[in-house]
Amino acid sequence: MMKILFIADPMAGFKIYKDTTYAMMREMAERGWTLFHTLASQLSVQQEYVVAEASEFGFTEARDDHDHCWFSPLSQQQYRLNSFDAVIMRTDPPFDMQYLYATQLLTLAAKQGARVYNSGQAMRDFNEKLAILDFTEFTAPTLVTTRAADVRAFLHEYHDIIIKPLDGMGGMGIFRLQQNDPNISSILEMLMRLDSRTIMVQRYIPEIVHGDKRILIIGGRVVPYALARIPQQGETRGNLAAGGHGVAQPLSERDRQIAETLAPELVRRGILLAGLDVIGDYLTEINVTSPTGFQEISKQTDCDVAAIFADAVEEAARLYGSPL
Repeated sequence: MMKILFIADPMAGFKIYKDTTYAMMREMAERGWTLFHTLASQLSVQQEYVVAEASEFGFTEARDDHDHCWFSPLSQQQYRLNSFDAVIMRTDPPFDMQYLYATQLLTLAAKQGARVYNSGQAMRDFNEKLAILDFTEFTAPTLVTTRAADVRAFLHEYHDIIIKPLDGMGGMGIFRLQQNDPNISSILEMLMRLDSRTIMVQRYIPEIVHGDKRILIIGGRVVPYALARIPQQGETRGNLAAGGHGVAQPLSERDRQIAETLAPELVRRGILLAGLDVIGDYLTEINVTSPTGFQEISKQTDCDVAAIFADAVEEAARLYGSPL
């Protein structure tokens, strides 16, 4: 029987009707695995080992899809991370200094024999915006800069652009700029903090009206359906958190080409689960902190994404042997 530790945000805050971490937990519980939960802030080093103050928990009968009392925790105890078959890091961004410290502790835990997914090293290396620069054959024209003058020159060249911070999530801080926009100066001052904050700029991809596609790669396997997050009328962002509508659809030939090219490299870098964002034919982000979309795809297709993920965790544990 597998013993799994989830490092995730407080479970009482889960939106169980759509939360991917909840779907993972539910599938694993149905397999009879023993589940534990902790917060990133509850990691520490004690007597040289990375430990967590964690609670074992089970499932209760939720009254409805919005019930916050769906779990039953036992008393909290201290556990070494290397005592689990898998440690699954699912804390949401932003990737701030506390998040960085947590990934460093996870890297230390891995050296002590813990199996951590995704690895601390991978989460540090893969800024979800900058990671696409390793795969420029799949990207639209892109600029990374701290200088507003660079953004203005890029806008002059491409006429219609997207600008976004490097540490945002859920579509926060993303702006579309066109040459006749009267708020260019104000937006650049706010987002770039007077040339002191690095941002990413990309040529606007008009195919966004058909959706910002989330493509999942699990254990090197490409999930055959994408979740197209279609923007509301008059909105540029397709993110579900920004009001986008999620529609599951089979991968296009281009989608599959991008995903199958990236899959082995992601595995090599210690990434068990990644969510690629693709608009039209272009890769726009590589999400490795807490990719979502499991429930939406599973409910709309015959593809049980949580089961694919649990299989991948089980296979990873089998390859690495029993915990210490």
